[in-house]
Amino acid sequence: MATLQEIASQVRRDIVRMVHGANSGHPGGSLGCADFLTALYFKEMRITPSPFSMDGINEDLFFLSNGHISPVFYSVLARVGYFDIKELSTFRKINSRLQGHPTTHEHLPGVRVASGSLGQGMSVAIGAALSKKLNKDPYLVYSLHGDGELNEGQNWEAIMFAAAHKVDNLISTVDWNGQQIDGPTDKVLNMGNLDDKFRAFGWEVLEMNGNDMDEVIATIEKAKSLTGKGKPIAIMMHTIMGKGVDFMENDHGWHGIAPNDEQLAKALTELPETLGDY
Repeated sequence: MATLQEIASQVRRDIVRMVHGANSGHPGGSLGCADFLTALYFKEMRITPSPFSMDGINEDLFFLSNGHISPVFYSVLARVGYFDIKELSTFRKINSRLQGHPTTHEHLPGVRVASGSLGQGMSVAIGAALSKKLNKDPYLVYSLHGDGELNEGQNWEAIMFAAAHKVDNLISTVDWNGQQIDGPTDKVLNMGNLDDKFRAFGWEVLEMNGNDMDEVIATIEKAKSLTGKGKPIAIMMHTIMGKGVDFMENDHGWHGIAPNDEQLAKALTELPETLGDY
């Protein structure tokens, strides 16, 4: 059986191949979040990939707010069993279910909300978490957000609401890689200390290296132990944009461009094939 690290390596191979095949997409943030989403879907979340149910009753839910990192989301969904991995080859193609941003009208198993309009995922996750509380459903809701995405004001209204209404079955993770499409986040719009901000808004806050699998697992486990105690939980996740491909790492230029043939070949030499390419 493949280890989580081996699965994450294959997910990274999928990402660069998908974006190259479509000649468009967002590899940087996808590569940085590969470890986290692998850990979440292959170990931490209680899920039922098949048959897929949109209502998500009696299972954990995940909402991808920064929907532009769809390559990592699609790869993990396919690899964990929501749909055939061969479908990854259709990424961003005409009539594909794997559009550049996840959509619901395509009826892709694993996708419960369209995302890509940044700043909305927190509100959706809070609504789902409150629904579980009302239905006495003991399962959890997870969400992922970009640090640059927090420039959107709707996030902070939602963050304030979640604490005020004690939405304590929600674990929201922020990909704090310090990069966004126009440059370093502290140059585009410095958000200051995100830990302190979330605490000031009434959240329980944890911090982790999102590219250390053992630390990711330990932190998610800690977050789960804090649920049900009256506060929503936030994980500030430090990652490296482009993680795993040396010429992409820490370069905001790889936020949303595709590698050419030569760059793809170089990237693949750094990423071991562990589960078999699609």
